[in-house]
Amino acid sequence: MGILTSVLGILGFVIGIPIGLITGFFVLIYSKPTHQEYPPARPLVETSISVLLDLLPDIPLWIKNPDYERVDWFNRFLSYMWPHLDKAICGIIRSSAQPIFADYVGTFCIESIEFEKLSLGSLPPTIHGVKFYDTNEKELLVEPSIKWAGNPNIVLVLKVMSLRIRVQLVDLQFFATMRVALKPLLPTFPCFGTVVVSLMEKPHVDFGLKVLGGDVMSIPGLYRYVQETIKRQVSSMYHWPQVLEIPILDASTAAVKKPVGLLHVNIIRAHNLLKKDLLGTSDPYVKLSLTGEKLPAKKTTIKKRNLNPEWNEHFKLIVKDPKSQVLQLEVFDWDKVGGHDRLGMQMIPLQEISPGEKKVFNLDLIKNSNVVMDSVDKKKRGRLELDLRYVPFREESLKSRHGKQDEYQRKVSRNEKPSEDDDFLSHAGLLSVAIQSAKDVEGKKSHSNPYAVVLFRGEKKKTKMLRKTRDPRWNEEFEFTLEEPPVKESVRVEVMSKGTGFHFRSKEELGHVDINLDDVVVNGRINQKYHLINSRNGIIHIEIRWTTS
Repeated sequence: MGILTSVLGILGFVIGIPIGLITGFFVLIYSKPTHQEYPPARPLVETSISVLLDLLPDIPLWIKNPDYERVDWFNRFLSYMWPHLDKAICGIIRSSAQPIFADYVGTFCIESIEFEKLSLGSLPPTIHGVKFYDTNEKELLVEPSIKWAGNPNIVLVLKVMSLRIRVQLVDLQFFATMRVALKPLLPTFPCFGTVVVSLMEKPHVDFGLKVLGGDVMSIPGLYRYVQETIKRQVSSMYHWPQVLEIPILDASTAAVKKPVGLLHVNIIRAHNLLKKDLLGTSDPYVKLSLTGEKLPAKKTTIKKRNLNPEWNEHFKLIVKDPKSQVLQLEVFDWDKVGGHDRLGMQMIPLQEISPGEKKVFNLDLIKNSNVVMDSVDKKKRGRLELDLRYVPFREESLKSRHGKQDEYQRKVSRNEKPSEDDDFLSHAGLLSVAIQSAKDVEGKKSHSNPYAVVLFRGEKKKTKMLRKTRDPRWNEEFEFTLEEPPVKESVRVEVMSKGTGFHFRSKEELGHVDINLDDVVVNGRINQKYHLINSRNGIIHIEIRWTTS
C-alpha cells in the first residue's frame, strides 16, 4: 500500500505541474481585467492651457532655452558647502551692518540695534541654468538664473526707550537673472582681478516681516508697495548697465602695466673717456635701457679710436611707470675679441623729467650704481651729454597736457607753425599688435606646430611655437613706436607651422591676413577675428591699438 501511494504521488506531481502551468497561461491571456483602464496620455497643452502657464515659471531655463546649460554639479557643490557659506556670509553681514546700525543709534530714540539671530537657513540657492558668452575681450562672461526659496532665521532687536522691539524676516524668496563678468583675465591666481555683477531684469523679492509677533506684510496695500520699492531701489543700483564691482586681487598685483608714454633720448656726445686700448684710445658706444623692461637694450654706433665721440643719435623707449622707472646709460669700449670693457655709467630717474619738455643733461660717468663703492673710486671717467623728452600718451595725459593741446589747436587755427614740442605731442604714438589665438589652422600631417609672424614696416616679430595643436592660444603682444600715425598702411600676420622631423620643407604657411590700419588710427582700437587667406577654415583673433602722444 505504501509503494502504491508513493507511485501515485510521483505521477500526480509530474502530470499536475504541466497541466497547472498551461491552464494558468490561458487564463492570463484570455481573461479580461476587471479594473478601470487608465486614460490615454495626452499633451498637457490639450488638457488645460492655464495649468501649463502656471508651470512655465518653474521649468528650468535649460529646458525652455537651448542657450542655457545645466549646472547640477554646481548645485550639489553649493548644497554641500551651504552650511559653511551660511556662517561666512552671516559674518560679513554682521560686520557690514555694524557701522550702519551705529549711524541710527541716538536718533529717533533708538538706544541700540543688534542681531538676535542671524542665519540664512538650510536651503541653498539653486542655479536653474547658465548662459556663457564668447567675447573677444579678456574676460569670462556668464548669465546664471538664480532662484532661492529660503528659510532664513533673521531676528533684529531694536531697543527704543527701553522697549525691545523684535523684527523677524521669514519666508524669503529671491528670483533673478544676473550677468557676471570675471575680468581682466590675468596670469596671477585666481586669474581674474574683479568680479562685475549686474541684473538683467528686475528681481522678484518676496518675504514676510513680523514685528512683535504680527505679520505687517498682511496690511492691505503695504505688501505691494514694499515689493515695488525694493525692485525699484535694487534696479536703480544694479540693473544693467549699472554694475557692482567686487575686487578680488590687490590693485598692485592685478594691474597689468601698459605703456603710458614714449621717452625720446638723443645721445649727443661724450668727453674725455677712459683709454682702454693699447694705443691709448677707445672704441666707445652707448647702451641704454629702462629698468623693469625685458626688451633688449638700445645701442649707438661704435666710434673707432675716439675719446670725444659725437653721435647725435635718437632713440625711443616705451615707458610704463614714469614714477619708478630709471633710464640706465652705460658707455662701453668695443673689443673685437672677448668682452667689452665698461668705461662708465649713469642713471636718470624719469620722475625728474617734466612731461612734454626737453631737458639737457651733462653727466659725469661713474664706475657703478653702488654709491659707497663709487665714492672710493676717484678716477675721472669722462662726461656724457644727452637730452631727454618724455611724451605721455593721450589717455594718460589729458589733464596734464590740456593747456598745451589747447595752445596747439590755437596755433593751427591761426595758421602758425607748431613748435617742435607740439610736433611730438601731435604725431608720435605706439602701435600694439596682440595675437590672441587661432582656430582650425590646418597643415600637413607633420605640420601641426603653429606660430604667428607679424610683419610691419620691414620689422618681423613672431610668437612662440605651440606643438601639436590646430587651435593655438598665444596671447602675445608686440609694440612698434612710430613718429606719425600709420595712415594708409597695413600690418600682415602670417600663421606658420614648423616641422619637427627631417623634411624637405621645414616650414609651411597655414594662412595669412592683411589688416588695414586706417580704422585703428580713427577709432584707437580694433578687436576682431579674421578669416585666414589660403586656409580652408582658419580664423585668427587679433587686437590692435593705436595710442597717441
